[in-house]
Amino acid sequence: MTLMAFPGPTAARGRGTWPLPTAAGLAKCQALVIDGNPASRTALVSMLREFGVGNVMQTSKAQDARRMLEHRRFDIVVCEYHFDNQPMTGQDLMDDLRLAQLLPLATVVVMISSEAGYANVAGAAEAALDAYLIKPHTEQALRERVLQAFERKAALRDIIEHVERGAYREAAEVCQRRCDEAAPNWLNAARIGAELWLRLGRPEAAQRLFEAILATRALPWARLGFARSEYQAGCVQQARRTLESLLSDQPGYADAYDVMGRVLLDHGEPAQALHALRRASELTPGSVSRLLKLGLLAFYHGDRKEAADALARASALGANSKLFDLQALVLLGTLQFERGDARGLAQCLRSITAARETQHGSARLRRFEAVLGTFKMLLERRIAEAVLATQQALCELKEPDFEFEAACNLLCLLSRLLAREVRLDELHDRLETLADRFAVSRTTCELLCCAVQGQADFEAVIRARYALICAHAERAVSHTVAGAPREAVLELLAQFERSLNAKLLDLALHTLERHHSGIAGADELLTRAHALHTRYRGYGTQVQIQWRAPGVAAPRAAGAGAAPH
Repeated sequence: MTLMAFPGPTAARGRGTWPLPTAAGLAKCQALVIDGNPASRTALVSMLREFGVGNVMQTSKAQDARRMLEHRRFDIVVCEYHFDNQPMTGQDLMDDLRLAQLLPLATVVVMISSEAGYANVAGAAEAALDAYLIKPHTEQALRERVLQAFERKAALRDIIEHVERGAYREAAEVCQRRCDEAAPNWLNAARIGAELWLRLGRPEAAQRLFEAILATRALPWARLGFARSEYQAGCVQQARRTLESLLSDQPGYADAYDVMGRVLLDHGEPAQALHALRRASELTPGSVSRLLKLGLLAFYHGDRKEAADALARASALGANSKLFDLQALVLLGTLQFERGDARGLAQCLRSITAARETQHGSARLRRFEAVLGTFKMLLERRIAEAVLATQQALCELKEPDFEFEAACNLLCLLSRLLAREVRLDELHDRLETLADRFAVSRTTCELLCCAVQGQADFEAVIRARYALICAHAERAVSHTVAGAPREAVLELLAQFERSLNAKLLDLALHTLERHHSGIAGADELLTRAHALHTRYRGYGTQVQIQWRAPGVAAPRAAGAGAAPH
């Protein structure tokens, strides 16, 4: 789960360069002012223009600002924290953009707040800000904050340029050197580097950087980063303890609740995970990203009404946004089917169909449309058509791009067909095929069981097949312990080719890497394993309590001098 994020090369919209902190540089800047108060907004626009910003746009609504920031690049963003009679705050806006990886690292973000909102703004600054100002403030104060932020970014220019062209490893290595040498702005570089190492699957390297940051002062974002490093390294219990300590000290830290939800879910405590995500959403009620995550987890592990409310609200706030994931409409449509809400289901289906018109080649959207279309057939009592559509879907279970979410959606459909006493040929065999592929861990096994909505026969098949996968893995480990790692790898690869279960492929790769010198033909086996990994594993078989967005995850740095991912 990426908490600090800035986009990769695909998100470098518009100009590929960014201004230096000079008068000439400011003259070329694109700025956006977001403030619901006309007088305050006009004053901010005037201030920016007075100190030389060349092009200043403005908007009164956070939702309109989100759409603007999704589709074009700004060098400076000045945002009010509070918006009267609007569902989003400035923090909600910045959180959503950050989580969706839509804030370029080169962009300077300044939050404005009244004294009464100081605590909230300070929390927001942890996430994605370069500076904040308390009202009333002067033009000079705003100018100083913007120029100071540009100076910090100029010092990190080589790192930013690496990131913007997608050279994440090179950027991380530069950050590491800056930290090791205690070079100027090393703290900002260390923060960026830590996030990049997490992105690159190097939690130990990230942990070392977060430790260096923590040695300077107990920054909440660094403590959270340390917990994320622990979690990614597989130390779930340690990550949980770190998060519990952090939340005890910072009970209003929404990002920490996001990560805690992920940790608790992996720890087999879905009710507590749901509580954590509920708390994050309560702290940022206008955050589309958090409403989506809450709706997803509530759908499988919580209250159906809570799921419907969260998904409907997310849809109302962000349906036309890049932040919105259309999987939410599949879940919402499923709940509308259960209620017999034909109109609501039809609206969800129309939205999916409209999205497919702009993404003709998307197998994911095609499957979304098929699931909701089949529900619509069932409501209209077109049973034969619904059965045919479901059988066609079942034929795709071993397609390389058939994903975990597609498996969950299909199980939701199958269980509801069965509840209506609709029978399908060879269903038991198909269910075994699905469980063999997607019951990768205890967490995925439990989520698959949740998707079948109390169908005990389905649950029994899923649990039995997961137990069989675990038995295959244990037998392979016993071969390795007995000094026969090659036999272990051969068995694991054969079982993966049968089941497509990523647990087995991961274990084969781990065994090959650890015992490479003792395995005859190890290079050929590695080539075979990597080819399988590329073909199947990249589409994902793990639970993700987050939502897809364009861009590539990487960190966004808050300025160290900005009093504050």
